[in-house]
This record gives sequence, C-alpha cells and structure tokens, in this order.
Amino acid sequence: MSRNTVATIDLPALAHNVGRIRAMAPNSQLMAVVKADAYGHGLERCLPALSAVDMLAVATLNEARSIRALNSNVPILLLEGIIEADELAAVHELKLEQVVHQKEQLEWIETGGGPGQVRVWLKIDSGMHRLGFALDEIAQAHARIAQWSGVNDIVLMSHFACADQAEHALNVRQLQAFDATVAGLRGAHCLANSAALLHFPESHRQWMRAGLMLYGISPLANQTGADLGLKPVMRLDSKLIAVNEIGAGESIGYGARYMAERAMRVGVIAIGYGDGYPRNMPDGTPILVNDRIAPLAGCVSMDMTTVDLSDQPDAHIGDPVTLWGGALPVETIAERVGTIPYELVCRVTRRVRYEEISYLRNSPRS
Repeated sequence: MSRNTVATIDLPALAHNVGRIRAMAPNSQLMAVVKADAYGHGLERCLPALSAVDMLAVATLNEARSIRALNSNVPILLLEGIIEADELAAVHELKLEQVVHQKEQLEWIETGGGPGQVRVWLKIDSGMHRLGFALDEIAQAHARIAQWSGVNDIVLMSHFACADQAEHALNVRQLQAFDATVAGLRGAHCLANSAALLHFPESHRQWMRAGLMLYGISPLANQTGADLGLKPVMRLDSKLIAVNEIGAGESIGYGARYMAERAMRVGVIAIGYGDGYPRNMPDGTPILVNDRIAPLAGCVSMDMTTVDLSDQPDAHIGDPVTLWGGALPVETIAERVGTIPYELVCRVTRRVRYEEISYLRNSPRS
C-alpha cells in the first residue's frame, strides 16, 4: 500500500445531503449533477447514495455510458446536448434526455429522426450568455420542438450567472427575463442550481439542479456546508514521511520561498500537486497534523508538501495529516488558495487511493 494518501468518501453523508436539499425545496423534483466524476468523488461509488433523486445530469456521453453500465433505468440528462450530429445515435442508444440550446442541434435532431425521448429540455439564455437560445428565439424553438413526433414534455430551463451573490442585480434581471419569455409556453421550469436553491425560493419551480451541495460543500462565500446543515463527503488525508530540524536562516523547498526565522521542526507530507494539492498554496495554509493546526511552510512540490511543526515537538514519521475535511473545511482551503472548492475536489488525481464509508454498511472499504 503506497504513500498512505487517501480520499475518503462518506456515502451516508451524501445520502444525508440529498435529504437536506429536498427539505429546502420540497415541491421541486431533484436533479443530481454528477459530471466530472461526481465532482471528483467517484461516480460509480456515489450512485448508490443517490437512489432517492429524480434524475442525474452529466456533461459528456462517456459519463452517461458509465451510469448506464450500472443502472439501465435512471433518467439521465445530457446538460450540453449533442455537440455534433453523430452523437445523436449514442443519445438514442443510451436513452438519454438532452438539452437543446442551439439551432444547429434542432437541425441535427430533426435530420436524425427525433430526440429519442418524450421529454426535451429547452435552454434559454436569460443573461449569462454562455449557452441557450436568445430570448427572441424561444417561442419559435419551442414551437418547433412541440411538433416533434413522440415529444410530450418540454422543460424550459436557464442558468444564473451570479446566484452565489444574493444581492447581484443580474439575478433579478435573469429571473424576470425568463418569466417574461416563457409566459404562455407549455412546460415545467428548471432554474435553481445549488446557490439559487439557497438564495431564491422563487426560482425553485418544478425542477432544481443540485451539484456542489450534494457533496456537502457550500456554494456561498463565508459559509461552509456544515453551516447549511450539510455533511462533507470528501476527506483528504496523508501522513508525515519525514521530520527535519531546520536552522534559523535556512530555506525550505523549491525556490527557497520560505525562510526560517528561527530554528524549527519541519514535517514532510506525502502529497503534492501530482495528487491534486495545488502548487500555489500559500505559506500559512492550515493543515491538520495529529488533529492540530500546523501551517504550510514552503512551495508544494509534485509529491511532497512541507509543514511547520514547531508547535508539535512530539510529531513523528507516520503521524496522520488532513489536508481538508472534518474540522478543516475544503471551503477554508479554497479561500486560502484563491479558488473555489469545486476546483479542489475535482482536481484530486487518481494516484490518490480512494476509500469509501459504505452507504449500506457504514464501514470503510477501498
């Protein structure tokens, strides 16, 4: 067993979060977003804990194939739809529902014999300006889809650009633009992502899309998942592989970034950017060693990270280290490095060993 660098995935916590999210919008159906390998948590291992959701959502056909190999019946939405005409055959084969957001997709589907599902998701660009039909194109696109043979349900959807900023004026403008555009059009609505689920109850509608919150992480600045009643699903741990005595004035690590102002003990942890722990983590980033905070000291390298153990004179090789999880929320680490927690959990590499706390047995397994 190499390196003892482990990402532990707590599946009972994931199931708890599903229940918590449902309680926030009890009248909405829940779509669980599991793209990017379930936000880095492992799609295959997470599926049993998501059995209570109404639908799964993915970004790629390969993600959908992975789900279909494990579950032949669960509804799956392809969030970006097909990106070329040839992909329609795979959509039919995998029995996927698809988002339509461009006129080219309409043409490919019509030429290819229809969507293959009774429900189509029509995406509206209400102001984010990434994907979606322009507001003045929606009525025509809706009418066109309504004529497709076998289609009896159209879901009207959009995406907020600034839902994590409750006071941002664009949120209200997008909601008003959406409502004005779809007035009189048949179909359920799907607007709320995780942040909108928290900030805008008026956006809950018939469908909600939960991504980050499923994994026990807050989409809002200055709050953790625990503050929202969620349980973190991922914990990233390693161990000390060396403890060194460094003299005053000596430097630590690549680039000699960290200079010791005094004689100090320095621990070396078996994790680095090759495992997904970012190279640009700043000095002072909190790390738990023996469940006590110790500050990062020196540049993160590919395989190792150094930490100041001056306050832990008894720390030694083999002692446990937590990079995030438990008492050290991933939101805190993301803020330190100037990124978002989405990126941290998604970037953990597959040379890290994954273990799970089983949804069924509540016991760890590899």
